Amino acid sequence: MHDRLKGFREFYPEEMASRRRVFNSIENTVRSYGFKEIGTPSLEHTQLYIDKSGSEIVDHLYSFTDQGGRDITLTPELTPTVARMVALRGKSLPKPIKWFSTRPFWRYEQVQQGRFREFYQTNVDIFGSSSPAADAEIIVCAAHMLSNLGLEKGDFTFLVSHRSLLSDILKSFSPTVDFIAAIRAIDKKEKIENQLYETLLSEAGFPLSSIDDLDDILSLTDLSEIAELSHGDSIQSAIQNLENIFDIISNTSAEKHCSISLKTARGLDYYTGFIFECFDASGEVSRSIFGGGRYDNLIQDLGGPSIPAVGFAFGDATLEKLLLRTGTWPSSNLLTDYYIIQVGDNTHESAIQLAHTLRDRGNTVETDVSGKKFKAQLDYSNSINAETVIIVGERDLKENKITIKKMSTGEEIQVSLDHFPGTNTSPKYEDYATK
Repeated sequence: MHDRLKGFREFYPEEMASRRRVFNSIENTVRSYGFKEIGTPSLEHTQLYIDKSGSEIVDHLYSFTDQGGRDITLTPELTPTVARMVALRGKSLPKPIKWFSTRPFWRYEQVQQGRFREFYQTNVDIFGSSSPAADAEIIVCAAHMLSNLGLEKGDFTFLVSHRSLLSDILKSFSPTVDFIAAIRAIDKKEKIENQLYETLLSEAGFPLSSIDDLDDILSLTDLSEIAELSHGDSIQSAIQNLENIFDIISNTSAEKHCSISLKTARGLDYYTGFIFECFDASGEVSRSIFGGGRYDNLIQDLGGPSIPAVGFAFGDATLEKLLLRTGTWPSSNLLTDYYIIQVGDNTHESAIQLAHTLRDRGNTVETDVSGKKFKAQLDYSNSINAETVIIVGERDLKENKITIKKMSTGEEIQVSLDHFPGTNTSPKYEDYATK
């Protein structure tokens, strides 16, 4: 018996039924905002990720040399790929470009609760608009997606910030601070010891004597208070951008989920403006559920034209934890509309014809493919949660009849084949019981 690889999962039919319902709900919501689905490769040149994140990223990739001598890797994320796709055809595509994708990714990292080496991730992005309306739509779409999964106000919260605001606040304390490294430290603050947090800030060139003052500013949640304490055109521009985003959000149901949090930093280097993270409002799921923001320079950095971009992405494992915590993870009930029992040697053709007729009308239909006896077929129909059983027997067929059995009550009725299924899309016992 071979064990599966560490950090990889497999899903049996009951589990996949629940996951499919979640994926379908998410994708239906995203489509309702006009996002179009794309397909992307599972393999990319390793250099694509080195150019984006540095050579140290290779230690976290499933990378190898293929038979053609190329250094390639299983894709660990979608953003560089989709940025490359936009860079390739960005000038000819109508703007804004609104794309989404749900697919597996791979990262060679330490396996822990909620983090796997293979995971499914949904990405939602808008390219070609620098308007705060695009930022707001990303937030509203994300909130709508969660609401359609059954989550309510007290279940999740969006903490919103702005990269330029953070970097300018840091530079106001020290013009020479490495604000990228300092933002990474802020992003880790809630996950590490305070001494390590201070060390990381100090190594980024931030003065130790000002850390308490910095923390006081980062604790502010009112944009007007932040504006009074912070000066400079760039800071005021970032505050104005957030105010515009919140003005738009205020007209939607997403407003009740959103608040300002300058402690929200997002550790990825390519963010340039508005950023947000989604958290379990109860705090039971301690890590971020997902996040996103604006990344206006990435496409140009990868060799394409200057095209602004904003989006979000989330993995399946953390979202599943939130849905399980709130009791909104969908049930794994696997249902079959019809099971057709064959009784006798000369019933196969009629059973198959009935099955095809019902399937063509959108029903899930099974028939015996194992040569089971009547009792075994009936037992199997129970095991697959068949709502209705149709019994096709040799003696009944001689009279041009079949038997319909309602499995929830055990009620049966004989029906003429001339009347079944008739014009009914999903014919039930009740449709014929009074005829």
